[in-house]
Amino acid sequence: MPWDVTEPYIERVVVGPEHLDFFGHTNNVVYLSWLEQVAWGHSQHLGLDFADYQRLGAGCVARRHELDYLAATFEGDVLWLSTWIAETDSRLTMWRAYQVIRERDKRTVMRGRTQWVCVDMASGRPRRMPPEFVAAYRVTTSR
Repeated sequence: MPWDVTEPYIERVVVGPEHLDFFGHTNNVVYLSWLEQVAWGHSQHLGLDFADYQRLGAGCVARRHELDYLAATFEGDVLWLSTWIAETDSRLTMWRAYQVIRERDKRTVMRGRTQWVCVDMASGRPRRMPPEFVAAYRVTTSR
């Protein structure tokens, strides 16, 4: 697949009838749900799941989403969701990038980014990233 970076984290989804809007294509909100799904999968792949967040007393919450829908997708389309860490200050925030490619024509149908903020799990207030976050959430290099 023509990924934007050399080694993104990748998951596969198939567009089902439950994913469609009134226009018959994948609903925008569904994409956001899939991005959350692939982000958690990547985090777990990097060794940080929700139990680790609880143990560390810190977690990441979304501050901002930027999503560009480049082509419509339809029921039966096989999509490859990818994500990687695009930027991090290794203190409070990081940007996670996403790319969605349709399998049949290898076309990028969506690109996006989310800014994540590290917060204290008890108070919900921003806090410095624990060393485990800094080690796991490193920037993925581009091509």
